[in-house]
Amino acid sequence: MWVFAGLQAEIGAVQPVHRLGRVVELARGMVVATGLSGLAVLGDRVVIRAGSRVLPGEVVKIARDLVTILPETAPEGVGIADAVILEGVPLIAPDASWIGRIIDPFGQPLDGRPLFRGGQDRPLRAKAPAAAQRRRLGARLATGMAVFDTLLPVVRGQRIGLFAGSGVGKSSLLARFVRGMEADVVVIALIGERGRELRDFTERALGAQGLRRAVVVTATSDQPALTRRRCAWTAMAVAEHFRDQGLHVLFLADSVTRFAEAHREIALASGEDGSLRGYPPSTAHMIMSLAERAGPGLEGAGDITAIFSVLVAGSDMEEPVADILRGVLDGHVVLDRRIAERGRFPAIDLLRSVSRALPEAATLAENAQIAKVRRLLGAYEQSEMMVRAGLYQPGSDALIDDAVRLWPAIEAYLAEDAPNGVSESFRRLQEVVLDDG
Repeated sequence: MWVFAGLQAEIGAVQPVHRLGRVVELARGMVVATGLSGLAVLGDRVVIRAGSRVLPGEVVKIARDLVTILPETAPEGVGIADAVILEGVPLIAPDASWIGRIIDPFGQPLDGRPLFRGGQDRPLRAKAPAAAQRRRLGARLATGMAVFDTLLPVVRGQRIGLFAGSGVGKSSLLARFVRGMEADVVVIALIGERGRELRDFTERALGAQGLRRAVVVTATSDQPALTRRRCAWTAMAVAEHFRDQGLHVLFLADSVTRFAEAHREIALASGEDGSLRGYPPSTAHMIMSLAERAGPGLEGAGDITAIFSVLVAGSDMEEPVADILRGVLDGHVVLDRRIAERGRFPAIDLLRSVSRALPEAATLAENAQIAKVRRLLGAYEQSEMMVRAGLYQPGSDALIDDAVRLWPAIEAYLAEDAPNGVSESFRRLQEVVLDDG
């Protein structure tokens, strides 16, 4: 029966009547058309027909009699009087049959199998749930990793940032979240990834177990900025579809940096100034509006627990995208290249990472354990150079003595898997790290 429902949805999406305009000007990669100014709104999708060539684009400016269109690719071959078809506000129609599939930002399959649209269209740029009506953060989630089960807790509906440079294990950590975190459905946005990495990520990192409950939305690095930016919106709309069915959705975006870079290309081409280290002023609102759509849902709906990755060059946490996103999330996790180079994965710098789910997400005893580990790591970091240089005399400071003695155990614990849940992870923390007796 789902096949017939899919066919009905496909037939229902066919537009028997098209609204047409005509090209009147071409300049600086933009296309200006007439005949649509009374019909189009900003953000509408259009299709330019230049002979046998079909060129999609987006409306970025509207005047009294003219609309300006940013094409997805260079408008080579487009001429005066070519037809411009107005398709309207971009929509997506997710369906339960999309779980386990790999799709593009337009809802088309990339895994070689047919894919039907759902029965209800959703806007790509939906509003966040009403702030005063959203539920509070939910229960603590098991993640399959000891460090997140204890020291950096993730709760249902939380939004965290994953800040990392290239090559420090960011994609591998995201895949571990997909395989191990409690969730009904996982939605993954791979924004601007290298094409060769898609299959490697889905087959090796995710594996059959991870993909079985996931929807992967991807736009590779060679695709137009409009497509790469749309990738994040499409993935979030898919997550909202399952959230509104009462499900708990794990949403992962890799990466928000590439989403912001795609928006920068579009905004600068549309005439906006790059005033924030090259980023236009609208970048902050674009990032924050995406992040706000995740989180706890309204009463009767599910939740979207979100992990947004950010590429930080040289561990610069003050660069614009990192600074914007860190301010609106419920925690941030910093991956450190030096930790990765010494072979500990995930390469989390615990002292620079924060979960704003604490202290509510843990009991008094658990918060005491977390605080003690942080004190020990802080003491070790401050004294490490003296200890390694032989300048520290054992017995001079009890906290430093404990930190030096327990540091190898803490380091090993931060890399442990935790297949048996949060309680067992805390038991292991007490047993392996904090049992001074």
